[in-house]
Amino acid sequence: MSGFSTSGKGFHLTFENGLTISVQWGFGNYCSNKCGRWNELEELQKNRTFGSETAEIAVWDESGKWMLFENDQVKGWLQADEVADYITKVKNATSLDELHEGTGLILE
Repeated sequence: MSGFSTSGKGFHLTFENGLTISVQWGFGNYCSNKCGRWNELEELQKNRTFGSETAEIAVWDESGKWMLFENDQVKGWLQADEVADYITKVKNATSLDELHEGTGLILE
């Protein structure tokens, strides 16, 4: 597994199966911070804390093929337990096709 932070407002995890999940909760993402005040972003990043009650996710494979969630490449407004469930599903899948079959989501 490898992972990295995305400007202090989320992270990506890439698993040995070649699937990556992105979890984001910053301004502009589909989460409780979506309509945050952009002028507060710099101050929040200086303080190294940035939280949200919900987050958005995206999932893709190593070839760049993305999951579609109800006609969008991201699924937003997820609670922590839902995000954890998706992380587990992505980690345990052997391919994006298998993940699609197990979740009923659409492949792009």
